[in-house]
Amino acid sequence: MLRRLRMSVRRKVMLLVLGTTVSALALSAMGLVIYDLRAYERQWTQDLYLQAEILARASAPALSFNDRKAATNDLSLIRVRPNVLSAALYTNDGERFATYVKAGEKAPQFPSAPGADGYRIEGNELDMFHRVVEAGEPLGTVYIRARYLPWDRVLDYLAILGLVMVASLALAGALSGWLQAGVTAPILEVARVAREVMQRRDYSLRAKKSSDDEIGQLVDAFNGMLAEAGRRAEALREADRRKDEFLATLAHELRNPLAPLRNALEILRSARVDPEMSRKALEMMERQLNQMVRLVDDLLDVSRITTGKLAVRKAVVDLRDAIHDSVETVRPFIEARRHALDLELPEGRIAVNGDQTRLAQVFANLLHNAAKYTEPGGRITLSVAVEAGNAVVRVRDTGIGLDQGAIGAIFDMFVQVDRSLTRAQAGLGVGLTLARRLVALHDGTITAFSAGAGKGSEFVVRLPLAEAPRQSEAPARPAPTGDPNARRILLADDNVDFANSLGQMLASRGHEVHIAYDGAEALAEADRFTPEIAFLDIGMPKVHGYEVARRLREKLTTSECLLVAVTGWGQEDDRRRAWEAGFDRHLVKPVDARDIEAIIKEL
Repeated sequence: MLRRLRMSVRRKVMLLVLGTTVSALALSAMGLVIYDLRAYERQWTQDLYLQAEILARASAPALSFNDRKAATNDLSLIRVRPNVLSAALYTNDGERFATYVKAGEKAPQFPSAPGADGYRIEGNELDMFHRVVEAGEPLGTVYIRARYLPWDRVLDYLAILGLVMVASLALAGALSGWLQAGVTAPILEVARVAREVMQRRDYSLRAKKSSDDEIGQLVDAFNGMLAEAGRRAEALREADRRKDEFLATLAHELRNPLAPLRNALEILRSARVDPEMSRKALEMMERQLNQMVRLVDDLLDVSRITTGKLAVRKAVVDLRDAIHDSVETVRPFIEARRHALDLELPEGRIAVNGDQTRLAQVFANLLHNAAKYTEPGGRITLSVAVEAGNAVVRVRDTGIGLDQGAIGAIFDMFVQVDRSLTRAQAGLGVGLTLARRLVALHDGTITAFSAGAGKGSEFVVRLPLAEAPRQSEAPARPAPTGDPNARRILLADDNVDFANSLGQMLASRGHEVHIAYDGAEALAEADRFTPEIAFLDIGMPKVHGYEVARRLREKLTTSECLLVAVTGWGQEDDRRRAWEAGFDRHLVKPVDARDIEAIIKEL
């Protein structure tokens, strides 16, 4: 069985064809032989019956007149039939009246009495009895013994069938060869190409197609699979290359801010540092810290893009506010590179249904990208117009421009236009990808244009306009207030440096600050001094931040406390869990002091 299973397809096809042919011929031969034997028996018995009937008619007068000589002469007429061995004529009394024996045959044993009409076969002989009737009166019985040799006929017939079978097998062999060429040859060709692809990793190889039948469809499907596998392999190689470039860029970009931060720390530690130098060191630290925050935010957004969790919270907003926010975010970088920024904004409100923070992120990415790829002293223009029911934002620059081949891939993940080591500014290659995704979530489009390398570039964002809310429905802005009164603040975080530094900053602004380094200590401190505001980390030992928030909400003394989650977890699900636990605000580390001051002012 195992040996048969390991046969080649070619041999299996040949065995199938030949086995089918032999089986069909054998069954046909068996059926024909059986039919011929029955036909031979029927033919021979009918012939003997006819001879017996002739003898009975011829010998009826001899029996009537008791003429034995005439009866003997009548029986001798049967000698013309060479297969008849003997014959006899019996009277009604069962007496043997006359006999005939073929010349050269030994004396036969005649039946002692006639039998019933009919025939019987014994070995190679056939006996037949037939009544002699004259005018309805029985006169006697004719007996004939003949040679019965059906097997000679069968052998002759089998010889003919043998010749037919040989010819059929020859034809079957030819058909098998044709099937091999039409079936096994394409399969072997597919197997050969598959082995070469595995050995050489060359997905450009293709199997040759020799027919348009099912085998041809198999070859087409195999070649299509190779083409798709080649495309995917190339995509994987390209993704792997981009991943390596991304990791190298990430390492470079993360190290860049660390060096000036370390230098600034050394400056601040110096005993002879003057106030001006300290101020510059702090400003430098803030810039570098903001850069690191931007990189980390980009990484988090990459995670949200790849997992499909990037979301926006839409409301009717003025697009100009989002643009102003983006300009304020990128302005220090633009000024540091000595670019001229031109803003062309319409006077009236431009209402769109969107997330102002995310829209500001889109335009900040476009402005940052324009500044990064424009030589110092260049010009950047941001214009807004209303066209056919859409708000159209155009960001143009006089930078390095784009090749026509790069425009299609510029929005792909980790793609960067300038990969040279001499570039002054780098990045992670996710800003434009994130911008396109965010614009799509706002039901808009973003496209890139460039006249070529060195001729600048233009990015166009189209967002559908929304119906502006009525003036009475516009959210009221809180009136600006003066310096806030001192507040009782609970600060809980297991990161001692973060908790102490934030506590010192808040204390320097006149607030009463109590610090705890785990959840249990935070609950105990809350019982002691009843805070008005609690800044709580989530991942704390003993009792996590969600549970601390729930317990503070359950207590009468702290049920109205403003709870702020300060954590490194910033996904949408994390925000949802924070709100379900009772938090009022959710800040993602590293927090900006201005955000904390804004929350205190809200109280």
